[in-house]
Amino acid sequence: MKKHAIFNGTAILFGLIFVFAAFNTAIAQKVGYVDTEYILQNIPEYQDAQNEIEDYSKQWQEEIEAKYAEVDKMYKAYQADAVLLPEDLRQRREQEIIDFEREIKDLQKQRFGSDGELFKKRQELVKPIQEKIFNAIEEIATKKNYGFIFDKAGGPVMMYVDAKYDISDEVLDQIGSIMGVRGN
Repeated sequence: MKKHAIFNGTAILFGLIFVFAAFNTAIAQKVGYVDTEYILQNIPEYQDAQNEIEDYSKQWQEEIEAKYAEVDKMYKAYQADAVLLPEDLRQRREQEIIDFEREIKDLQKQRFGSDGELFKKRQELVKPIQEKIFNAIEEIATKKNYGFIFDKAGGPVMMYVDAKYDISDEVLDQIGSIMGVRGN
């Protein structure tokens, strides 16, 4: 019985030492943060990508608006002619307008939908830049022994930030794309 009590006490002691060591190691971790919004604003490729995405968006929006203007003309012409048209011709023109409107809505979904061309274009142009940023963050964090890196731009996640932990400029240096001096 006495051996069992000693074993239990030793196990508890080793357990406490292990927990204390793990807690001590966790406290010793360095923490840093980045401001991805700031980083992205200082990467010329990102600005170029944003401009290209905006150009596609404007072009496709104008195309869709032009098609809606066509539908409007078709509808107004139909309204003007409807009283003079026989029933079968009137129904056919109504169906043409409905079908054309459906085509436009499908085109709008194809261009701007959640899995549309604009989304795919954004992924194609922005994802490589995001990967470059992530790789730079990972490399800096590994080299400088950071335990955690938070993104300040991700929303009101942090209530207080000491600027000495901001490694955003280092990420830009690592990428080789800093444009100007940050004004805080």
